[in-house]
Amino acid sequence: MHRYSVAALLRPFAGALLLALAGLSAAADGIEQLRRFVAETRHAQGEFEQTVYSASGRKPQQASGQFAFSRPGRFRWSYETPYQQLLVGDGERLWSWDRDLAQVTVRPLGDALGSTPAAVLVGSSDFEKAFELADGGASDGLAWVLARPRQADAGFESMRLGLAGGTLRRMEMRDSFGQNTVIVFTRLVGAAALDPELFRFTPPAGAEVIGQ
Repeated sequence: MHRYSVAALLRPFAGALLLALAGLSAAADGIEQLRRFVAETRHAQGEFEQTVYSASGRKPQQASGQFAFSRPGRFRWSYETPYQQLLVGDGERLWSWDRDLAQVTVRPLGDALGSTPAAVLVGSSDFEKAFELADGGASDGLAWVLARPRQADAGFESMRLGLAGGTLRRMEMRDSFGQNTVIVFTRLVGAAALDPELFRFTPPAGAEVIGQ
């Protein structure tokens, strides 16, 4: 007959308890990681993959590209596949360049950002004025934060932010039409500074310019 010590019997339960406590710690740490990311990551660049899931259940739309940002208000978001489109925020205006349509749209940056998900990446450290934050738990190796816009006309209902090591890894957004957009940052590297030319845009010759 096998004999088991009390310590041996409790060891599996102790291990499970430690894992559970680690998960709770990571979850509680999510909001603090987000605050630190916004406050400390002033300049960064990298690559992303984006998937859009429609409420109707049709085939998801996938895209990928590169990005760079310099807080506050300067960013470059470049879609490279399956189509080419460029978004540039120069601190005052938001430029959108659709190469296939040969069309540029421009509007004031403040109106374009507001309480949108982009404010987390390129906004100032007072982003919590625009978002209500709540603990989103821990899963997939990430600490999650649930963010809801304080403005009713923000254009989306909620956003989940996944962080690890003080860096934003994933954004999941649900808009008012039931469409879900998932952005995975396959590379996000902080920098001491970035070339200011990244955040300047001049409409190409012959392009139709719409807006202010």
